[in-house]
Amino acid sequence: MAMSPDQLLNILLHFDRFLGLFLQEYGNWVYAALFLVVFAETGLVFTPVLPGDSMLFVCGTLAGSGKMSLMVLLPLLIVAAILGDAVNYALGRTWGVRLFSGRWRLQQKHLVQTEAFYRLHGGKTVIIGRFLPVIRTFVPFVAGTAKMGYFRFFGFNVSGALLWVGGLLSAGFFLGRLPWVKSWLSPILVVLVVLSLLPAAATFAQSYRARRKNA
Repeated sequence: MAMSPDQLLNILLHFDRFLGLFLQEYGNWVYAALFLVVFAETGLVFTPVLPGDSMLFVCGTLAGSGKMSLMVLLPLLIVAAILGDAVNYALGRTWGVRLFSGRWRLQQKHLVQTEAFYRLHGGKTVIIGRFLPVIRTFVPFVAGTAKMGYFRFFGFNVSGALLWVGGLLSAGFFLGRLPWVKSWLSPILVVLVVLSLLPAAATFAQSYRARRKNA
């Protein structure tokens, strides 16, 4: 059955409650679902709006309360994030260049500029991009398109996954134990979602102003 926008919004804003219910209903299968969500958000260019940051934080809080295992979540979701970026990189390496040729070709100068940028700033872009929703879905794809060296990319891929997954799970695990965090968890998640969307909104606004100026 199709989910209405109101139902989807309710799940996103109260993700902690729904994840708890899913654990009661499906048990350890929830771990597999979480793996797929993290993999899809980082590995598939058409799924950039999945709730990665808030989901990791909530998983940490549930681990802190004993409802989930941090020792399972950490390696499982770190591997999911690494594999996701690796697949996305491979897609960019294989298919990204086709964006600059054929019917819908982009200008070759943009490809040259992208390759130059990734030679200079590719490492920190891969790591910082992990913490920027929507953007993190496209960073590895563009890295592959720009032909960033795979072993160089892989090192930063692993580092970024460790910092992103480990940092947010740990934040939820330790902060989630605080009484005031438990009481205000839903509003905190709303703030996390809003803050996570700000970089994407700023990028869209900048792109829109640039198009208006060029027009």
